[in-house]
Amino acid sequence: MPQQNNRADKILILDDDARIRDLLRRYLTQEGFEVILAEDSKALNRIMMRDAVDLIVLDLMMPGEDGLSICRRLRAANDRTPIIMLTAKGEDVDRIVGLEVGADDYLAKPFNPRELLARIHAVLRRRPAIEVPGAPSSDQELVKFGPFSFDMGLRTLHKNGEELPLTTGEFAMLKTLVRHPRQPLSREKLAQMARGREFEPFDRSLDVQVSRLRKLVEVDAAVPRYIQTVWGVGYVFVPDGTN
Repeated sequence: MPQQNNRADKILILDDDARIRDLLRRYLTQEGFEVILAEDSKALNRIMMRDAVDLIVLDLMMPGEDGLSICRRLRAANDRTPIIMLTAKGEDVDRIVGLEVGADDYLAKPFNPRELLARIHAVLRRRPAIEVPGAPSSDQELVKFGPFSFDMGLRTLHKNGEELPLTTGEFAMLKTLVRHPRQPLSREKLAQMARGREFEPFDRSLDVQVSRLRKLVEVDAAVPRYIQTVWGVGYVFVPDGTN
């Protein structure tokens, strides 16, 4: 059973389709989650004001404020709650834009609930561990590069002392790259190590997350120094920013 501090993880399902909400509520409850349902952005706002949730399953296409707008608004408010976005089948543009505005993962409709469950587990595994005062941690590592300080234990990235917000997916991607300095990593390896799943050919979402990281840590994202492209292979983290 997924737990954090001896409690069930709390999943918020935001979808205007009552059938999908009910299906996911029953399925995820059986899997040990606490499930909260919302039919639109107004319901989401009320819930977020009173409850702390561990993950949001967010439908992209909804009347009123859509999923992209909601995701963008949450990230602009520095809300780092992991988000899995539900998109229309085959709409690659929607998936890419969803990741660009800060979603951690996506799943195309129609989908098998077991596949969503696997994505939920993968995203929740990427969260930082709950800190226990005085307890040792094997993951509290601090890496400095240029003006940046990346604490993998606290899941924080600072530039000249100012914190830069990271989504769960961005943190996992940066952590994977930083743990392998100067070692080129293929897209296949990055997908397995950072996301816990196989890389899908023609899937641009991994490149989108790298692009978002570059906007955070590069002076010029078009000419990256720290997260460089290795043509025909993938990406490499270069701590000193040299070629």
